[in-house]
Amino acid sequence: MNCRRSRGWASRAYQRISAYYWTRVWCNRGGRVNAHFTNSRNRPTARRANSFNWRLADHASDQINLKRILNRRQEQAQVFFNQVAGRFDRVYGPGRSWQAFGHLLLRILPPLVVADLGAGEGLLSELLARRCKKVIAVDNSEKIVEFGAAKARKNNLKNLEFRLGDLQNPPLEPESVDLAVLSQALHHAEQPAKAIASVHKILRPRGQVMILDLLKHNFARAHELYGDRWLGFAESDLHHWLEEAGFKKIEVSVVAREDQPPHFETVLASGQK
Repeated sequence: MNCRRSRGWASRAYQRISAYYWTRVWCNRGGRVNAHFTNSRNRPTARRANSFNWRLADHASDQINLKRILNRRQEQAQVFFNQVAGRFDRVYGPGRSWQAFGHLLLRILPPLVVADLGAGEGLLSELLARRCKKVIAVDNSEKIVEFGAAKARKNNLKNLEFRLGDLQNPPLEPESVDLAVLSQALHHAEQPAKAIASVHKILRPRGQVMILDLLKHNFARAHELYGDRWLGFAESDLHHWLEEAGFKKIEVSVVAREDQPPHFETVLASGQK
């Protein structure tokens, strides 16, 4: 710290001493800070401010230590990210969750009318309803529909409606929705191709269908454990059914793979009417 800055600092310090009235602070050739002030009896006194020299040195030391700590934290963060490179998406990170990502992505959506087909208790429907104009959740289980509707009322989601119906003949008017979603539902349909064709009918022109389902697998116990009719689907089958139903701009790709056996893979298929 130079002499000019030291004088200003010392001046402010002396002004805070209630027993005296500061008049002048200066530096000698050795860089020491001197002060001339008067006490309450107005007796001029000059003292070498040794205590201020100590405080100035301590301040400089604190600045150096702070810089070292910040550099060390930056180095530790760099080491962490270097260690998890290539597996970062699979390593736990506070605040990084699919639920949070879902809320972020929902902010991108315009106010659409959405049909959630095979909605179950409405986990996805509830998320969509917080952003979309209207969400119609369809399921073929009467008890699940009753539960979902009660939950929607409890959460005051007035734009979320549950309907009892089948994937192959959903209870919606033709050309009444902007987006149809089938999330892990198509493998429960008796006739998947017919279900996709029915989706095409309920969509408005330029409406979109989004299908999340399992890639074809050999885990036969899924029939009894999860009530699945189909052991997933080949990408080529989904593409063919979408094309046959009349969809354009078709995209089909694997988007996730589970680390644990039987290593289920999730495929995302989409198309536009």
